[in-house]
Amino acid sequence: MISQQELSGGWNQIKGRLKEKWGQLTDNELSQGEGNVEKLVGIIQQKTGAARRDVEAFFDQFSRDSAGVANRVADTARQYAQQASDAVSQGYEQVSDRMQEGYEQAEEVIRSRPAESLSVAFGAGIITGILVTLLMRPSR
Repeated sequence: MISQQELSGGWNQIKGRLKEKWGQLTDNELSQGEGNVEKLVGIIQQKTGAARRDVEAFFDQFSRDSAGVANRVADTARQYAQQASDAVSQGYEQVSDRMQEGYEQAEEVIRSRPAESLSVAFGAGIITGILVTLLMRPSR
């Protein structure tokens, strides 16, 4: 049968299903049994005349239905996580490929124009050194 925790966690849904099954139950009567399975079963039996096994079967079916929904939600979450993982992997591969292409292009430029490449690297080093010196110099 349904546990106290399941009863408390899905109270609004359970209450709605109980009213569908046994329409003569009022919100006030149901609220008297909220959170207490045995008390709720007793209230349903007293108000509707239903057999205990019928009420327990109702709660068993509700538990099975809830477990099915939970499993479907978990499966959907796993599918979304897998799709996100695949998208990240694909993005990483694209970035990696483009970086490799950039390295190959830079290598080709250096091989085809070594003097110019050396001059650019030397100039960049000088500019960087000047900037670092200016930034590190104490202000007066």
